[in-house]
Amino acid sequence: MLLNGVNHVAILTHDTDRLVAFYREVFDAEIGSHLEEFDGAVQLTFIRIGPTAELTVFQVAGNTEADRQSPMFGRGRIDHLGLQAASLDAFDQIRDRLIARGASDHFVTDFGPVLGIFFRDPDGLEGEVCIQNPDAPCPGCTIRRARPPPGTPPSARRTAAGRSKPDWRDLRTRPRSAR
Repeated sequence: MLLNGVNHVAILTHDTDRLVAFYREVFDAEIGSHLEEFDGAVQLTFIRIGPTAELTVFQVAGNTEADRQSPMFGRGRIDHLGLQAASLDAFDQIRDRLIARGASDHFVTDFGPVLGIFFRDPDGLEGEVCIQNPDAPCPGCTIRRARPPPGTPPSARRTAAGRSKPDWRDLRTRPRSAR
């Protein structure tokens, strides 16, 4: 491969301070440079979200694009932002923080080799935090098993035989304080 990751994703906001606080408090993101042009009508802030990745946040006076919301797959060429958790413990901590802020529900989606939790940032941008599934048979394997669609509550998961299948993900559906 000639690439080793994504350098940045540029997003629009109408409240830079609120967006910066969200990513700092939930993801421990680091705030970089803040630039202003045209007497403050255009602001640019860099939010470091990983070793080599940033959100490049633009706040443009009079631009209402950040207020516009659309359903999944109706958002244009980029649908949502997928972030990689540093570890399973970090995934749990991020999830707890998202739930505490009302930015996510309690559900962890099992995509086979990857687990994900979806969230919305303060401007409504949908994101997903991902982590390698420790229960996957091998990284990158194609799992060919019946699995309920994303969004199915853990209590409704069934094995092929129709029995309930409790597993570690069921614990993640309860707030940490209830464990």
